Amino acid sequence: MKKRFLTILSVFTLLILSACNNGEIKDARNWPVPDFTYTDQNNESFGLSDLDGKVWVADFIWTNCPDICMPMTFNMAKLQKMAKEEKIDNIEFVSFSIEPDVDTPEVLKEYSKANNADLTNWHFLTGYSQKEIEEFAVEHFKTLVQKAEGSDYVVHQSYFFLVNQEGKIQKIYSGFEDVPYEEIIDDIKTLQ
Repeated sequence: MKKRFLTILSVFTLLILSACNNGEIKDARNWPVPDFTYTDQNNESFGLSDLDGKVWVADFIWTNCPDICMPMTFNMAKLQKMAKEEKIDNIEFVSFSIEPDVDTPEVLKEYSKANNADLTNWHFLTGYSQKEIEEFAVEHFKTLVQKAEGSDYVVHQSYFFLVNQEGKIQKIYSGFEDVPYEEIIDDIKTLQ
C-alpha cells in the first residue's frame, strides 16, 4: 500500500512539475531588438519602450504588396483573435512597413481597418527611411528586406517573430503558409 502511494505521489509530482514552465523558450535565439521610436497608424510615436514588459509578435509588410502581405496580415489577425480568445493579456502585435515612403500613417490605418486588425494592441509602424528599415530588419531580425533601386517591388521574407518582455527575439515562425498558430500561442503563454 505504501509503495503504491509513493508511486502515485511520484507520478502526480512529475505531472505538476511538467505542467510548470520556467518562462523560457527552448533553443531561444535571444537576439536583442535595439531601442527604436517610429510612428504608428495614429500618427503617434511608438517604440521599444512602449513594449517594455510585454510579449510581442512582429512582422514586416507593405500595403501595396501584390502577394504575401495580405495573407500574412490575415494570419496575424487570426493569431491576435486566438490570443484574445485564450485571454492572453500583455501581448502586442507590431507590423513594420517596409515601404515607408508610401505607407504613411493614414495609409496604414486604412490597411489595418481593411484587414480587421484590432488596433487596441496592434501597431502598424512607419516613419523611417527605406535604408533604415532594410538595415533594421537584416541586422536585428536577421530577415531580408530590400527594395531594388528603380523598382516598385520590395523583396522580403514572410516570418512572424516572437519577442519576449525584455525585447529579445525568441523564435521565428512562418507567417504566410502553414502558420503554426497553436505553437505560437503556446510559446506566448510560456513567456507570460
